Amino acid sequence: MKKTYDFSKGKRGTVVPLRTGKTRITIRIDNEIIAWFRARVEAKGGGSYQAMINDVLKEYVRRGGESLESSLRRIIREELGAEDSRNPAYPFPPGRT
Repeated sequence: MKKTYDFSKGKRGTVVPLRTGKTRITIRIDNEIIAWFRARVEAKGGGSYQAMINDVLKEYVRRGGESLESSLRRIIREELGAEDSRNPAYPFPPGRT
């Protein structure tokens, strides 16, 4: 190890440049939310919980900020529609989905 180092030509900032289209930020997220995303990533065999959070946010924006209730209703309709195509004895009357 040297006694002194010359940092006169050093540059401040990130060592590795960020990819285009991404911005590094600091954000505070509840511990439970981070734990949930980390568990999901681990259950899928690995990956990045940050990328998963980004994907969830992108999907939310893509859907125009759809509320949780609207999302659940849409998913249930899709599932019931799939069930309807598999089972001609559809249990719900028309207009009730």
